[in-house]
Amino acid sequence: MKVGVVGASGFTGGELCRLVSAHPEFDLVTATSREYANKTVGSVHPNLRGLDLRFSHPDDLDDLDVLFVAAPHGVTMEHVEEYRDIADLVVDLSADFRLDSEEQYDEWYDGHSAPDHIPDGVYALPELHREELAGANLIASGGCNATATILGLKPLADAGILDGADVTVDVKVGSSEGGAGGGAASSHPERSGVVRPYAPTGHRHEAEIEQELGVQVGFTAHAVDMTRGAAATCHVYPEEVPGTGDLWQAFRECYEDEPFVRLVAGSGGVYRYPEPKAVAGTNYADVGFELDERNGRVVVFSAIDNMMKGSAGQAVHAANVALGIDEQAGLEFDGLHPVGAP
Repeated sequence: MKVGVVGASGFTGGELCRLVSAHPEFDLVTATSREYANKTVGSVHPNLRGLDLRFSHPDDLDDLDVLFVAAPHGVTMEHVEEYRDIADLVVDLSADFRLDSEEQYDEWYDGHSAPDHIPDGVYALPELHREELAGANLIASGGCNATATILGLKPLADAGILDGADVTVDVKVGSSEGGAGGGAASSHPERSGVVRPYAPTGHRHEAEIEQELGVQVGFTAHAVDMTRGAAATCHVYPEEVPGTGDLWQAFRECYEDEPFVRLVAGSGGVYRYPEPKAVAGTNYADVGFELDERNGRVVVFSAIDNMMKGSAGQAVHAANVALGIDEQAGLEFDGLHPVGAP
């Protein structure tokens, strides 16, 4: 299948090029960049120096089977009709088609310029929308903070434990979330050593969490001294506190057949709970929990690589499902241990 990547010079665009170029069913024929047009992909992404491909201008897109768009918010909605004419399947990694209604975009963003296409967008997480993804032609990859939170809390939602519960979510995320042009706040002198709240309230990913789980959450995000990764700690105060056995049952029933979700809950060794370092470079989500009976609280942990399960890997996984090919194709990397800071 002929595949193209729009916005291929960014961090996530580079991850898409890496995944697509090694995918057994995909042929990466186009990688666009306005700034680096005609330069080799490897000149921007040094890990891809062996890839025989040059960036092209986005105006030169031609017919494709699959088009991944790793552009800033607003780009895909502006060009969605053009993209859908060019490719049989469009997978957008921005927020342009993640939400279900024009009203949500009015509330959480600055409106939407292509509302007629909103109903066609399918939220990319196969763990939630495998059936809807099959045969889809417009897919919206979820936000990394939302993905970590949703995957952690989904077992409790499915089991009814979130019904009437108070939920507070604290996410810590690496600097790559800001993208290749993250600005002064993401520069090394400012980022090094910090645990900096940058979205104490009102983060836009709340809209995705509430949409997908049907529960309101209090959400805070911190920037930390880490390059890759997102770790969500969710504090759940249910109306009726479940037992430890109930929690194990909920998590096992939810994820026992999911190829990219691993249950890590209080096991032995150094990594007793989900940790971004253990999933760096992979499409895995590690999830776990601890029961605080004294305070009537369930603490849920989840960890992902924000550029993989939180973006590019999720997009490829969803595309695999939509196209009816092996879900794990191109995503088999298990990670490395030990590694430095992700």
